[in-house]
Amino acid sequence: MRILHLNEDNINGLLSELLKRSPHQYTEYESTVRGIIDDVRQRGDEAVFELTEKFDGIRLDAKSLSVTDEEIEAAYNEVSPKLLSVIKKALVNIRSFHEKQVQQSWFTAREDGVLLGQKVTALENVGVYVLGGKAVYPSSVLMNIVPAKIAGVDHIYMTTPCGKDGRVPASTLVAAKEAGVDKIFKVGGAQAIAALAFGTKTIPKVDKIVGPGNIYVALAKKAVFGHVSIDSIAGPSEILVLADETANPRYVAADLLSQAEHDELASAILITTNEKLAQAVQQEINGFLQVLSRHEIIEKSLEHYGYILIAKDKPQAIHAINAIASEHLEIVTANPYEDMTKIRNAGAIFLGAYSSEPLGDYFAGPNHVLPTNGTARFFSALSVDDFIKKSSIISYSREALAAIHNDIEDFAKCEELTAHANSIHVRFEE
Repeated sequence: MRILHLNEDNINGLLSELLKRSPHQYTEYESTVRGIIDDVRQRGDEAVFELTEKFDGIRLDAKSLSVTDEEIEAAYNEVSPKLLSVIKKALVNIRSFHEKQVQQSWFTAREDGVLLGQKVTALENVGVYVLGGKAVYPSSVLMNIVPAKIAGVDHIYMTTPCGKDGRVPASTLVAAKEAGVDKIFKVGGAQAIAALAFGTKTIPKVDKIVGPGNIYVALAKKAVFGHVSIDSIAGPSEILVLADETANPRYVAADLLSQAEHDELASAILITTNEKLAQAVQQEINGFLQVLSRHEIIEKSLEHYGYILIAKDKPQAIHAINAIASEHLEIVTANPYEDMTKIRNAGAIFLGAYSSEPLGDYFAGPNHVLPTNGTARFFSALSVDDFIKKSSIISYSREALAAIHNDIEDFAKCEELTAHANSIHVRFEE
């Protein structure tokens, strides 16, 4: 990892480097993605089958596209009792956290006959995209399905690529079933996003698509936005650790590497005011690289997007953290709760030496689908809110409208919208 003394120039340079990893930068793939989407939109299932054969090496049909009850039952027999127990325990925590996010409709009434309110309604159909291929992430299955289920979504459809043997990983199927999925389809890539966005004979059209994927999935979600809602355009994983002289350098190094192992574009950054800690963390990282199984991926990640930044003081460190707006932020300082109050921009914040990032990935309860590439400045973690919509309720009596009808007519005339003014005026014609 590069060790730099923090200043405004290298903060700006770092932000520029990190933003290069954004899916928005990969415009050379957009025409390919658009072609896939148009093909699925026009030919439906047949395009899905052909594209799946082309990209994943397996020919599906209308019958084999859907995961059967028998396949799910077989998955339960394949998954170890220990893993099933862990999934169930994680579900308890995830449900408990997200249940606290539920919003209710509300109404307020006045004596003059005015009723105002907000009606909260769950989305009807949601599509959940789950990574497949080399990746197996049952934790992401839970994080995407649970808040939708708690929100009250009527139908939750999941798409995930299968292997060349036509099978979906057993842990993925079990996690989906435990979380409450309604139907699972064995399709991935941009063709899966297109199928969910526009519907085919086999795959229903949905109102919203959530879940991270590769660059083709990210660009497909971007392309169909407006036809359906999406959660976000997910980029590579990120971790930023704020640590002082009280931090254990071995813990800090281990946490940085926990995200660097995701892929070569992952970012791992340490910001500290203590140069001795910076050197100790670098030493621990070198030691871990000798024994970790994904050391080649980690090394490339750290080579391009790994930094140890030494700040002159805490305010400068906090300024840099808010500028970077990382997906995951760990605060390992003498007063982590006090430091947390100064943070404006972070997807998830982990406080103290024993709140390492993987705790949030798997078990604590808060959602691990988080804003990346600096979007934590204006986006939030996936939540129950992502699966509801709100309708405003307005009801006025004649008496209430009479008191203010001239004001409304004046406002409408100011905007030269005479039909608007007339809509109010006709109710009080003599």
